[in-house]
Amino acid sequence: MLPTAHDSHAEELRALSHRVLATELRGLELLRAVIDGPAYVAAVDLLATAEGRILVSGVGKSGLVARRIAASFRSTGTKSVFLHPTEAVHGDLGLVEPGDVGLFLSKSGESAELNALLPIFERMPIRYVAVTCAPSSRLARGAAVSLALGAIEEAGPLSMVPTTSSTVFSVLGDLLVTALYVRRGFGPEELAFLHPGGVIGSQVASRVDEVMRRGDELPRVRDDASLRDALVVMVAKKLGMTTVEAPDGTLAGILTDGDIRRIVHRHGKVDGLSVREVMTPHPKTIAADALVASAVAAMERNPGGAITSLIVTDAGGRAIGVIHLHDCLKLKGA
Repeated sequence: MLPTAHDSHAEELRALSHRVLATELRGLELLRAVIDGPAYVAAVDLLATAEGRILVSGVGKSGLVARRIAASFRSTGTKSVFLHPTEAVHGDLGLVEPGDVGLFLSKSGESAELNALLPIFERMPIRYVAVTCAPSSRLARGAAVSLALGAIEEAGPLSMVPTTSSTVFSVLGDLLVTALYVRRGFGPEELAFLHPGGVIGSQVASRVDEVMRRGDELPRVRDDASLRDALVVMVAKKLGMTTVEAPDGTLAGILTDGDIRRIVHRHGKVDGLSVREVMTPHPKTIAADALVASAVAAMERNPGGAITSLIVTDAGGRAIGVIHLHDCLKLKGA
């Protein structure tokens, strides 16, 4: 039987959970000082310029977080591997190659298993970023870059159980993963290559010509058509826009609902106006073989503000289709 809203046990449970949440949020606030410090930029630079792979390592809960960070690096195009400290001293050091750099996680900075590797890394040599709460620890002292988080209060009544520290380490990993793939220009097409299956693949790897409106679904008018005739086409095709063709059949511009509203606001009527007078020339276009993810990115990142459609053109500059944002969102898994 579920507890009622007035059950004392339920109230105690909620109170405990609120305290845990508050403690974890305070821990995450420590990352603001880390981001603003010079060591953070140095850490990103070291990881981003690695000639080899990023070796992510930790023990216990930190090790589990390290595995996840290494996986996130790999899924976004950064060569990375999880290095188990214990297995490393029993043969897995063969994974380490010249040019590799480390990202080592330890709350105390005094993990015996991880610190046992430090003399070996010094001789190889392997430079590393240390993530720890103790800037004077052995791990931090031997690091090329030390990201010192400061004292972290673990959430819950058992202070020895890693909770907040695991959360903070994980979010810091997200910051580093994001910084690296943005810095390296990792984009939708690269993501599609690394995720050919599953939801990411279905959303990102689809091509524009698989979802674009074409043929009779494509709204089109001549540039010398009247604005009233263009409105009829726009209403019929239900895309809030129409392509505009020059006399030679090439794309001359685009006419959108927004254009119509501006004209009505300015002139009060549309009679006597031609499409050529009010259209937007040089509209945003995309190739039919481009990835849908690239189309979405182009619409969202349009310099003048987000737009909802792109015109698909062929090699001769003719409009052969239009891709709408809503069509992209209808893809499997979206």
